[in-house]
Amino acid sequence: MVSGEQQAGEGRSRRKTRGSRQPAATLPVARVAVEIPLPNLDRPFDYLVPDTLAEAAVPGCRVRVRFAGRLTGGYLLERAAATEHEGKLGYIERVVSPEPVLTPEIAGLARAVADRYGGTLADVLRLAIPPRHAAAESRKADQSADAAQAGRAPPSELRVPLDPAAAEVPRPWDRYEAGPAFLTALADGRSPRAIWSALPGPDWPDEIAIAVAAVAASGRGAVIVVPDARDLDLVDGSLAGRLGPGRHVVLSAGLGPAERYRRWLSAARGEVAVVAGTRSAAFAPVENLGLVVLWDEGDDLHAEPRAPYPHAREVLAIRAHRARAGALIGGFARTAEAALLLSAGWARPLAASRAVVRQAAPKVLPAGDDPELARDEAARSARLPGLALRTAGDALARGPVLVQVPRQGYLAAVACERCRTQPRCQCGGPAELPGPAAALRCGWCGGDLGRRCATCGHDGLRALVTGASRTAEELTRAFRGVPVLTSGGKTVVARVGDDPAIVVATPGAEPVAASGYSAAVLLDGWALLGRPTLRAAEEALRRWMNGAALVRSSVAGGTVVVVADQGVPAVQALLRWDPATFADRELAARAELRFPPAARMAALTGTEDSVRGLLDSAALPDGAEVLGPVPGGDQDPELIRYLVRVPRSAGADLAAALHAGQAARTARKEAGQLRVQLDPGALV
Repeated sequence: MVSGEQQAGEGRSRRKTRGSRQPAATLPVARVAVEIPLPNLDRPFDYLVPDTLAEAAVPGCRVRVRFAGRLTGGYLLERAAATEHEGKLGYIERVVSPEPVLTPEIAGLARAVADRYGGTLADVLRLAIPPRHAAAESRKADQSADAAQAGRAPPSELRVPLDPAAAEVPRPWDRYEAGPAFLTALADGRSPRAIWSALPGPDWPDEIAIAVAAVAASGRGAVIVVPDARDLDLVDGSLAGRLGPGRHVVLSAGLGPAERYRRWLSAARGEVAVVAGTRSAAFAPVENLGLVVLWDEGDDLHAEPRAPYPHAREVLAIRAHRARAGALIGGFARTAEAALLLSAGWARPLAASRAVVRQAAPKVLPAGDDPELARDEAARSARLPGLALRTAGDALARGPVLVQVPRQGYLAAVACERCRTQPRCQCGGPAELPGPAAALRCGWCGGDLGRRCATCGHDGLRALVTGASRTAEELTRAFRGVPVLTSGGKTVVARVGDDPAIVVATPGAEPVAASGYSAAVLLDGWALLGRPTLRAAEEALRRWMNGAALVRSSVAGGTVVVVADQGVPAVQALLRWDPATFADRELAARAELRFPPAARMAALTGTEDSVRGLLDSAALPDGAEVLGPVPGGDQDPELIRYLVRVPRSAGADLAAALHAGQAARTARKEAGQLRVQLDPGALV
């Protein structure tokens, strides 16, 4: 036990030590970005560097400083000879590690992203830099002998440009009209920017790897961002094959904190020049960046759910612009945001000719083309039309068949069989049936609900939205003796073979077939097209094209049946395999409605007092429109939401005004829940 007298003595010793500290002889002032995500404190603070930490306190390192009487973490941005602060400066308490984890490029990028989204630098740095793992950080860079034993190239070789012959691959980029020119520009050290309409099929990971090999041949680095771990595995395998062992690292949450931080450090230390990962990898500290790649740019997984809610597409576009790097942004489908980048001249299209597209894409048929519909009235309302069943039955002789269903579960929405009333929980949530013998439960809180209708007393149920499990059950009865697999939710199948089978999958969980699916059926198109969001048609087309791209080409007999109204523009785009025209049309419609990306919009969600207080205090730019209020949350009736819309040219002013308004609220310590989100994808 330590006595009170001993504790007092230790306290006097620490105070004496702090009082006897002297500033460093050179560049004694450190500008520190303190890890406090309060808008009113979103600026660097000056501290003195004690002479004892003069060597360890390098720009980019983690430090501990005393802020408002408490020890707080931060990043040392730069050292300076003097300060503009008129008062007395405190000292840096300690250097957590001399490792420079925040490079000047990433610091500037983080500040630019924070400014674009009206957020704070501290919030962006939390997304950009992984938590420190001391054991991984203290481990020195791999030595050549250790690397050779592990089958990796030594660090000295990793910095050597890749052999230019590695980028000279005739396929598959020669299928694109500007493909060879794009690769040549990358290999020559130039920085082309392209919006890529990828051809359907399994070649896209290899196409990305070839582009990365081309930029590596010029001695530059690359950052690749994909939506999820399945896509990351595909890209990882292609990069290893094209670049060779040890020339790239993969960052994913499944690695664990130690291994992920070790790999991140290998990029920060310049040991590797190519990094692939999910959305946070957009901030990977790659030296001499030459190319950024974003695959499936419309996937909502690219949108960060934490403040300030940046989108990977915008982060990479900002980074490519600041670093003067090339960009390859695309997927099978195309968003209105990508169309805007083309119309603004920021990028150029990278696509194949119509003749090549027709050969590579599967044959797509609308369910309405079935002649049976003209003879049978009941067939028009069937969830599984005859054309879909016949196409699947014929295709099973040649391989597996994919059935895409928008919803998981058994019955995602039900109603009373007699009066058609939809049962709801006390919390307001909709009822769902998780299984044929399961009890009815709330889709929000999971509470048990009775079967008996509160309106008419009947206990029979009618299916409104059928999930993947119920679809698999129906197909098992329709195709007896054929294996039926399900993929979605917590059970995702990565690959299937070429044997006859029916694979029922939700969008994004479709397994890859070894030789491609012989056919696909895209069910319940109305459920995707009817979503209450401006992006419903765009997202429906993206999900359909991602599923159809797994099917063999029309030359190889691949067929896709889409169960949706063929007069809808998104369905027409799928039939023609023409995402570019659809995206241009979508952008024109957004411009007419003055919605993003043609305009900038902010969603202010919170309690009424907090939202109105921000609107009253923020100096909104001229021409700003305030729309609302509307309910701000299904599960919290006290929340409201306002939308603030400005012309795109005033987007930076809107972000700055909202940031300043939040800073004023924070300085006044005003209470009340409030969330500010610019260009919210969930709303528009």
